[in-house]
Amino acid sequence: MRAVRVHELIGPKGLRVDELPDPTPSTGEVLLDVAAAGVNFPDVLLSHGKYQFKPEPPFIPGGEAAGVVRAVGPGVTSVAVGDRVAATLIHGAFAERIVVPELATVKLPDEVSFEVGAATLLTYATTYHALVDRAALAKDETLLVLGAAGGVGIAAVELGKVLGAHVIAAASTDEKIAFCKQHGADEGIVYTREDLKERAKALTGGNGVDVVYDPVGGPYSEAALRAIAWEGRHLVVGFAAGDIPKLPLNLVLLKSCDVVGVFWGAFAMRDPAKNRENAAQIFEWVAQKKLVPHVDTVLPFDRASEALERMARREVMGKLVLVP
Repeated sequence: MRAVRVHELIGPKGLRVDELPDPTPSTGEVLLDVAAAGVNFPDVLLSHGKYQFKPEPPFIPGGEAAGVVRAVGPGVTSVAVGDRVAATLIHGAFAERIVVPELATVKLPDEVSFEVGAATLLTYATTYHALVDRAALAKDETLLVLGAAGGVGIAAVELGKVLGAHVIAAASTDEKIAFCKQHGADEGIVYTREDLKERAKALTGGNGVDVVYDPVGGPYSEAALRAIAWEGRHLVVGFAAGDIPKLPLNLVLLKSCDVVGVFWGAFAMRDPAKNRENAAQIFEWVAQKKLVPHVDTVLPFDRASEALERMARREVMGKLVLVP
């Protein structure tokens, strides 16, 4: 089979396509013929050796895939050969065939294409876990989404609306804000030219936002925290800006707010049954068109380096997808 592998921890330029033996499923595992694989910011970090998990090269990146079950190992009962499924894994999705644990798979509705299936799980499952499990976002609360035009950002915009929130999208350009509004955002803040704190406060009548969804970090985290409401929740999702912020804890005290960590990968490993339940709900909403995951571009495996470079340059709105 063909697979994209990281051979050197030098970023996207360290990727190349190799021929490898087909994997075989063991007890409790499922073998998939991959039709599409989603590209995510952690793949960029993996290629530099800067993610929380640090596999030794050569290794296959990629955390999500969609395809058809080719074979199942002993003990597998919830999926069968021929089923359309999506799956998540720490890394290894950029391959023509992959083996994953049964509980890492979720059936893909017939109405959902493989490309959309591969572009959905990581971003929407991360965001569902953040907004529902960690923040308990309630109807009519205000949600501020940083990096709102990116993969997890646009997922937060859409899920926030499905959950009944008033959504404020923050992004770096007018074009990205327009994109977010097409996906349901009620308001927008271009934080490269507007004061994030002051604008967010103004848009909430001075009350501040109830929940901050923050996959960006860097200089925007503190500004967003300063715009948070009494007993608000600041969700720490990631650090796409590169710098890990040091938040003044006096703000947490004065606003009686929570700073909440969201480590979806660890949650998925610790509670795979609950994660699978979340994923099934997400795909039900996708099939019903309540959620519309946006696929920016579909590229072949041979252009995986280009895909990661575009992701690193933040040129992507929604998701990139690789196909064998």
